[in-house]
Amino acid sequence: MSAEYATFGLAPAMRAGGVLANGGYQVHRDFVDFIVNGRPLLFQLSDLDAVSPLAADIPPAIFTAHVRRLLLEARAPLEEGRYVIYGCPECEGLECGAVTAVIEKSADGGDDFVWRDFAWQTTERADLELNGYHGIGPFRFRGDEYRAALRQLLVEDDPQARRRVLLIGARVAILAKLAAALRTIGIGAEIAADATGVAPDELRTYGAVAFGPTVADATRQSVRAVFDGADVPVAYVDGLAPIVPLLVAQIEYALDRSPHEQRRLTRLAADPRSAELEVTSTCRVQLTAYRMDRLSRTHVHEVLDEVLEPGHHRVPLAAKATKGSAYVVARTSTHVLVTPTSR
Repeated sequence: MSAEYATFGLAPAMRAGGVLANGGYQVHRDFVDFIVNGRPLLFQLSDLDAVSPLAADIPPAIFTAHVRRLLLEARAPLEEGRYVIYGCPECEGLECGAVTAVIEKSADGGDDFVWRDFAWQTTERADLELNGYHGIGPFRFRGDEYRAALRQLLVEDDPQARRRVLLIGARVAILAKLAAALRTIGIGAEIAADATGVAPDELRTYGAVAFGPTVADATRQSVRAVFDGADVPVAYVDGLAPIVPLLVAQIEYALDRSPHEQRRLTRLAADPRSAELEVTSTCRVQLTAYRMDRLSRTHVHEVLDEVLEPGHHRVPLAAKATKGSAYVVARTSTHVLVTPTSR
């Protein structure tokens, strides 16, 4: 099969971490995704929980080595000239499975790059007949466009999002649990009463500021003024309720730097009877409802865990899941949305 020309680009992406309804944790990973013909290549591989080798939390030397491999300035890490395109987000080991492809210069002697023979691989040698992605590629990328996108990563000081969060609030016990949960999934978190006296260099390490619901307006304005004065743009999160998994989901959403049009989940709304969401590509969607009763006890209801097709979906909510103050979290492997149930 001859390779047709395709556009090549890069965009920030994340593997959404979180505190799951069953009490488990999912690690947060920031990475750079490949944009082929205007769409994330990851989304063209169905519902795959994986990250590219261009991840934010690997040492700079290894990050650079991955970029140079994609530029064919270093040897392929696998047999038959194959390169890892996406790997396991938890350990990155080949034994867990990886999407690989042959990357080479065009056979006609031109300046183009070709990605072909995509496969799911768990050993040193890929079995294309059994595990090949027969509907993906081959792609032919124009050399100047391809090199320009990848080499830009080598000159950027910080190719990925800042992954620390400043937590501000009066309920220290809740903030401590929230900070511990964030650190468990790979997001740094510090607790403070405000941002007064924090050095600009430290402010630049934060990607988000989360306010507890009881934080006074004067404190919120003061914190914003400190970040504005240091010319540090951050996302601000107003905590919906003292429920740790819910707050983690809010912060995950705030840290998501991927372009809105390239997300799997683009809309979530809910009322006491149903939740509505928009899905842009086939993927597994988990819908969880959280509520607090009059004694401030948290109740968790797993509403949905299914693979959904692209489009609009309406999901019924049981009355016991939305009684009182309730909130809904929608999650895929790459994105998270949060909404209160409006009445």
